Amino acid sequence: MTTTVDMTFKDLNLPEPILQALEKVGYEKPSPIQAESIPLLLKGHDLLGQAQTGTGKTAAFALPMLANIDPEQSKPQLLVLAPTRELAIQVAEAFQVYASFSQKIRVLPVYGGQSYDNQIRQLKRGVQVVVGTPGRIIDHIKRKTLDLSELKYLVLDEADEMLRMGFIDDVELILSHAPEERQTALFSATMPGPIKKITQRYLKDPKHVKIASKVSTASTIRQRYCQIAPHHKLEALTRIMEVEVFDGMIIFVRTKTATVELADKLSARGYDVEPLNGDIPQAARERTVEKLKQGQIDILVATDVVARGLDVERVSHVINYDIPYDSESYVHRIGRTGRAGRQGDAILFISHREKRLLFSIEKTTKQPIEAMPIPSISEINETRLSRFKQSVAEATQDDSIESLMPIVEMIKAENEASPEVLMAALLKIAQGDEPLILKETDRPDINSKPPRDSRDSRERGSRDGRDGRERKPKVPRGNRKPEEGMQRFRIEVGHVHGAKPGNIVGAIANEANINSKHIGAIEIYDNFSTVDLPDGMPKETRDTLAGTRVAGQRLNIREWSDTPPPKREGRGDRAPRGDRPPRESRDDRPARGNREERGGRDRKRKN
Repeated sequence: MTTTVDMTFKDLNLPEPILQALEKVGYEKPSPIQAESIPLLLKGHDLLGQAQTGTGKTAAFALPMLANIDPEQSKPQLLVLAPTRELAIQVAEAFQVYASFSQKIRVLPVYGGQSYDNQIRQLKRGVQVVVGTPGRIIDHIKRKTLDLSELKYLVLDEADEMLRMGFIDDVELILSHAPEERQTALFSATMPGPIKKITQRYLKDPKHVKIASKVSTASTIRQRYCQIAPHHKLEALTRIMEVEVFDGMIIFVRTKTATVELADKLSARGYDVEPLNGDIPQAARERTVEKLKQGQIDILVATDVVARGLDVERVSHVINYDIPYDSESYVHRIGRTGRAGRQGDAILFISHREKRLLFSIEKTTKQPIEAMPIPSISEINETRLSRFKQSVAEATQDDSIESLMPIVEMIKAENEASPEVLMAALLKIAQGDEPLILKETDRPDINSKPPRDSRDSRERGSRDGRDGRERKPKVPRGNRKPEEGMQRFRIEVGHVHGAKPGNIVGAIANEANINSKHIGAIEIYDNFSTVDLPDGMPKETRDTLAGTRVAGQRLNIREWSDTPPPKREGRGDRAPRGDRPPRESRDDRPARGNREERGGRDRKRKN
């Protein structure tokens, strides 16, 4: 009989297309919650799953339910309720990865702060999986834009968190609108009374899966984390490796393909590194580990599975390049260092969205993980200079340099160079193409946002992008004055970039930590937009927003009063009527039909 430790996804009777999707992304082994839940859900049982955040619950319900989705049915068949929009986005993204085997299965995240129009449009086109927050799901049910009549599966993810946030009444309302003949799964880290009542009322003879957390970390391991955008992880890693003093290092990633890709990138940067994953034959893996022990290589890039039982004394650092999905994997990973009472360092990379996983690890291990700033260019220069001076000092003690002195004297005489110039010239030759002292521009700015593939917008130019017809640049027809306590700003993103009100609200709310209800009117033009924000914003907040991107464009926010009057098309440099306030906008005129109502819905976002 296959034990949980030895089990693979193939042992869970999942369909071959899903196994191929998992193989494509390099997933090797199911977590305990997945190993126990997937067979029960495949058999059609309702499920009560009790496990901590980050134990791999999403795949535990996504894989078996996707296996039974009918891609030809356009109405929603699976609804997942999540307490926060961050979790809803994360779950939806996971579903899209798992559903990559089918071109017909569509997944839609539904949450507050995003345009209703876009969500309604996609619901009309047909989606099979909806992942959403309770408030927005109820809005769509009341608007009759979300039809649950064909729902087969319903999942409550992190039910105790929904209880804490006051969503339980909303959840019960949604459950009352779902068909009685359905399969329901509820996942929760704890089981307070209200959650038990929901279980008794809405789940039919559920199977109970409880994953006990067995986690403890060695006191000899220093644990730190870096919050970094995914596209800057490689730069952050190389900076840390340059500043930290390490002997041997293991870098953990989630997938087999990532081990090879990251090892190649580090090797190109001059590090002695090799990948370690399940596709590599056992004999070759053993040789690789032996190289690390003997000091022939310094770094391994590995997945969780192949690192089990790995005990190499010289491993001083463990880097969690990809955060693990469960706390036990984290504890197992960092246990590769700090063994037998030795000191060790564990560094964890997280993105903004993964902060919840960090909190879960801290909660289950009962140990804080301290924040670690990414080394700056000046810190790298200090480290380089210190090591160089140490190397020079050690070289001066080497007797063999006596034989080189005549050569130095000869070069000095022939070039009539001072000792300082001569030393600087030799230093330049020794350092090669890599400068000893870096300038800020020599390395990527790790605080910037990811560059967007702008091919689409380049091809569109000033076209509509949908039917290819030329559209004239929209000239501001004016807005009413901002409400009291608000100030109007211009941001450099508009229709031609694909900007929507929901994009702008979401970016400002997330990046500047401004509650969406404090974001006022938004007007979108062809090449720019205006937005009303609270008066007297701190300079730090404005600086943050200046670098924030929407639809791939930097906002470059500035006060509307600082903006020169826009040009009209076809009239050269003439501006519309000087610097006078713009005329009344269409949306300020008496409403025609439901235009104003529709515009108001776009501007007054729900948080």
